[in-house]
Order: sequence, then structure tokens, then C-alpha cells
Amino acid sequence: MTAPYRLPDFYVPHPARLNPHLERARAHTVAWARDMEMVEGSGIWTIEDLEAHDYALLCAYTHPDASAAVLDLVTDWYVWVFFFDDHFLETFKRGRDLVGARRYLDRLPLFMPLSGAVVDVPTNPVERGLADLWTRTVPYRSPQWRSRFFDSTRALLDESLWELGNISDGRVANPVEYVEMRRKVGGAPWSADLVEHAVDAEVPASVAASRPLRVLKDTFSDAVHLRNDLFSYQRETETEGECNNGVLVVERFLGCTPQRAADTVNELLTSRLQQFENTALTELAPLFASHGLPASGCADVLRYVQGLQDWQSGGHEWHLRSSRYMKSSGSSGTVSTTRARSLSHVPYRPTADVDLPTDLYQPFPARLSPFVDDARAFTVSWASTMGMLSGVWDREQLVGMDLPLCAAAIHWSASAEQLNLSSGWLAWGTYADDWFPLMFHHTRDVVGASAFVRRLPMFMPLDGSCPAPSNEVERGLADLWARTVMAPGARAGFRRAVLDMTDSWLWELANVTQNRVPDPIDYLEMRRRTFGSELTMSLSRLYRAVAVPRAVFASRPVRALENAAADYACLVNDLRSVRKEVEFEGELNNGVLVFAHFLGCTVPEAAALTVDLMTARLKHFERVAAVDLPQLYEDLRLDTVARSAVEGYVDELRDWIAGVVLWHRRTTRYDEAEIRRTRRPGPVVAAGLSRRVTRPTGLGTSAANLADRLREATNLAS
Repeated sequence: MTAPYRLPDFYVPHPARLNPHLERARAHTVAWARDMEMVEGSGIWTIEDLEAHDYALLCAYTHPDASAAVLDLVTDWYVWVFFFDDHFLETFKRGRDLVGARRYLDRLPLFMPLSGAVVDVPTNPVERGLADLWTRTVPYRSPQWRSRFFDSTRALLDESLWELGNISDGRVANPVEYVEMRRKVGGAPWSADLVEHAVDAEVPASVAASRPLRVLKDTFSDAVHLRNDLFSYQRETETEGECNNGVLVVERFLGCTPQRAADTVNELLTSRLQQFENTALTELAPLFASHGLPASGCADVLRYVQGLQDWQSGGHEWHLRSSRYMKSSGSSGTVSTTRARSLSHVPYRPTADVDLPTDLYQPFPARLSPFVDDARAFTVSWASTMGMLSGVWDREQLVGMDLPLCAAAIHWSASAEQLNLSSGWLAWGTYADDWFPLMFHHTRDVVGASAFVRRLPMFMPLDGSCPAPSNEVERGLADLWARTVMAPGARAGFRRAVLDMTDSWLWELANVTQNRVPDPIDYLEMRRRTFGSELTMSLSRLYRAVAVPRAVFASRPVRALENAAADYACLVNDLRSVRKEVEFEGELNNGVLVFAHFLGCTVPEAAALTVDLMTARLKHFERVAAVDLPQLYEDLRLDTVARSAVEGYVDELRDWIAGVVLWHRRTTRYDEAEIRRTRRPGPVVAAGLSRRVTRPTGLGTSAANLADRLREATNLAS
């Protein structure tokens, strides 16, 4: 069989090591698979299949330091997960049996109790193997690890329905959807959890949900899956009728040859591995310090990181040897230059002008509140009172931005008072987003920026009072928080949405400090936060009369809707603002620039691909609303009232999308004339800036002035 492409040159930064207990694991796992009835009559594997796949070799490479007993256990887990994958393919995927698949998957959690013993009787090899493995593993781990492992295992099982749905419809996912879903159904997060068990080093619960640990797990997962896609493309597309493969996704999205798609996937694989390295080297130490993690906790995290590195290298080595995957003679000769490109950006370089296409795909009508003019008057008055028109902005600039227009479209049914408040929140978020880089990006003042961000929660107290504000950003936040009356239970969630946005600005500053154009996946996922997507989406939710059930918000379809809407809106902003940000502000956190650097293409070419991605994301939004939500209603047995509440929420997301596009078409914020009136190309002079913008003052803010003090000391010394 002729290979569809030559395998690329892979980035493998850590040498693979082999566990000395390999032969014992080989013998043990054959006996175990026979006991579980996975071979010799299962109709899925023969003994010869199992031996040829050599899962013991996989685990010996991916867990080189595991003891003999632990290696046996881990190998059994991998035999089970690969058997499940093949069993599900033969039993349900080939026959497109969605109903049978749901019944099959609904039983599996019975064999993963979070407490107590397994009591249900297995009826097939998958259930039998899962019951045995669960009983042999979870008693030795903490409740926190057990819960994480349950979620990862449940995801890789349940989300098989997503793959089956795509196969039934002959549908190839868009790239962003694919990466998000592949993490769940591909099982690498599950593998990462098993790494903790294999190295006997659990990630401390206090940092398990933090950005650095989340990114390490996600980058590990993406790299594992993308590598597997490169090796399994031929088997999956030519033999299994599979359409859930990253190479095929890129091939269809770019309309290119399999070879170019494979090379692009390899670039993304390399970028994810280098994001893993960057996160481990630059984000873990500050995380340890900020959480006061004891030495034992730090050591556990570092052993876990090494375990993930060993898995990457070992997994690659196994793919080269296993009979399960494609081999090709030689390589494509394409060497990845992604790190060099990401670090080679020259700020303030003249940039091609990019605008929103007149035929941009956006099928939702924009509606406007009748109170928009009153909100415009309120916003100017409020911003002036907060001190925002004597620093970064002037009155003409604020009027031309017309932020109340955006509020009036995304929250068109608001009362006059509610629209004023929504306009105030948009003005505050936009002003703070302008203020932060002027204060901290040009000076690379990471210490001062961190001190500023740490103070902001104080001005949104869940109970009690807040301290006296020291600048216009704090003053505006405190005022809006006091004005905002929310539905029961909404206050903590809205506060979290604000803080997710402000915390993400430190990530942008870290990229600027390193002069590093972000990895494309990390960028898209963080852009949802830096844009304040959750904050602005929440404005119309604050006054909803009927609450959407909590289980709905946690479901895959609703998260998919929110992410697709957010990506579309964020990329609208990136298209409209690319010249303002890149040429005039020296910014490198812009999606069009990210895609241009990653793909090695021009800004106009990257803009065209950005539009294609936006269209794909919005069509995915429509598909989820039309296909996945009705199924969710059935799965959760929602009544008419709850279904109506969910549909109302989806309408709010449609209004949000339409409002964001309308505002970007009409605002003067990104017009060249306005940019030249308010800014000049090149870096801001720090001395001139300090006369216009006030830094934080008061107890706990001295660190915010560190950069100025260093400059003063340097001037005195000279």
C-alpha cells in the first residue's frame, strides 16, 4: 500500500528511555487480556494482533522509571483503552449505531465508582477490564486524583459519540473544534492522569486547575494526538472510513494536498511541544511562589512534568515500531522553524491594512435598544467622572468609539438603567485594556503589572467594603460593581468573568516581554479571556428571569456554542485592529499576526484564512444549536420551561455576535485617521506617559513603581 505522504521530521527534544521490566509486562498483559476475554473469540483481536501492537513496548517507553508492578498495571490500562477504541469501531461506528452506542456508554460509569467497590456485573470485555483496572488503581490515590481520572475516562468514552456523529454525517470538523474535542475523545488527558500514578507524584489540588498546569496537560495532549494522527492517517481514512483525523481536518480546511497538511500538522505539533517547554520554564516557578507551595509539592509537579516529557518521547518511539501505524521511506525533508518564527517578530513594522469583508458570514440580525442615545450621554459623563478623559482617552476619542452602540445591540432588550450599566462595563473594560499596555508593556514591568492585577479583586467584594481606589481603573471598577444588581447566584460568576479577563493581561505581557508571538492554540484559548468574552456575554444574562439549569452550562454543546461565538467575535476584533495593534502599538497578541507567523505567510493571506476560520466557527455554532441541543434536551430530560430558557440563552449569544460585528463596522476606534490623531508609530516615551496616566498608590502598591525607580537609579548613576 502506497503511503499518502512522507512523514515529516519530528521535533523530539528528549531521548526515549526503555523500562527494564518490558518482557515481564509483555507476558503479563497477554495473560490479562486473555482473562478479560479480549482475545481468542472476542471478534476484535487475536493473540497475534495484540502481540504485534505491543502495548507493553508503548508503556515501557512512556513510563521508563515505573516499577514492574506499576508497569504491568499501566500496560493493562492501555490494552483496555485500545481495545475499547477498536471494539467501539467494530460494534457501533461501522454500523452507525448511535442508539446502541449510547446504551453501551451509559453503563461504563457503573464500573468507576468514586467511592466503594464495583458492584455491577460486567457483560462484555470492556466492562470487565474497566472494573478490574479501577479496583486495582483508585484505592491508592487521593479523592482529588480519583475525581480527575473519572472525568478524563468518562470524557474519552462519552465523546466517542461525537466521532460517531461525524462519521454518520460524513462531516470533517473545523480545526478549532477538532483540537478541543480530540483532547477528550483521544484520551491523552487520561494518559496524563496515569502519569501521576506511574511516577507516584500527584499534582497538588491547590494548583491543579491553574493556567500552567492546564496548559501543560493540554499541550501534552495535543502533541500526543497530532503525532498519532500523522501516523494513523492512512489506516483511518483508507481502511476504517474515519473522518476524525487532524491531517484530514487541515487538508479539508486549507484545500491542500495530504503532504502539505501533514507538514502543517507537524508544525502545530512542534509548536505545542515548544509551548509545553515555555510554560514549564517560565510559568511554574512564579506559580509555586504565588501559592506558597511546599518543597514536596514543587517536587511532585516537576516529577509529573518529567513524566509527561518521557511519555512524549516514548510515544514517538513506539509509533515508529508498532504494526498499528503507517511507515514511510525517508522523511518529507521539511524541518520545522516554528520557534524561530515565533521569536523573530519586529514590532512597529508597517502592516497591510485589513478590514472586515462586506460579505462576512454573519446571518443574525442586529437589533438596537431605543435607549442608545441616553446611554451615549451617560457613558461620556461617567468616564469623565471616573477620570478616564484626562489620561489615556479624550472626549472625542470616546464618542467616536461609540461603546454604547455595542451595548445597545448585544443587550437590546435592556431597560435604560441596565443599558447605562452595560455601557459602563464596556467602557471600563476597553479603557483598562488600553491603560494596561501603556503602563506596563513598554517598560516590561511584570512586577508592577502583577501588583496592579492582584489589587483588582478588592474592588469587587462579595461582602464588605473595598479600599479607596488609587487610579481611574480601580475607581471605575468599584463604581460599576456597586451599581450592578444581579440575579441570585450570579455575583460570584460575574466577578470570575472580570478577573479571568484582567488576569489574562499578564499572559499578554509575558509574550511581549519575551517578544514571542503566541502558539496559535494557546492564543485562541487565551484570546477568549483577553477579549473579555465571558464578561460581555454575561451582561444580558444578569437580568434573565428564568435561570438555565446548571447541568446545561456544564455540557459539551453549550460550551461548544460559547467557544464558537467567542472565537468568531475575537477574530472579528483581530481583523479590524491588526494594523492599529501591530504597526502603531507594537502589539504581537493578534490572531492575524499569529496565523501569519505560524504559517509563514503574509498578513493579507493570514487575514483571508482568519475569515475562513470565522465562517467555520459560526457554522459550527449553528450546527450545535440545530443538532446537538435538541439531543441534550432529551439526554437531560429538560421540561418546556428549561428548554425555553436554553433557547433564550442561545438567542442572547446570537445577539452578542451580531452586536460585536455591528460595532466593529461602525466604530472609529480602528480608523486610520483616528489612530494617527491619538497615536504615533513607535514605542511610547515613558517620561511622557507618566504625566498622563496615574500609577497605583497606597498600601501594597510600591512594587508597581519598580520600573520607574530602576530608571531613576540608572539616571542618577549616569
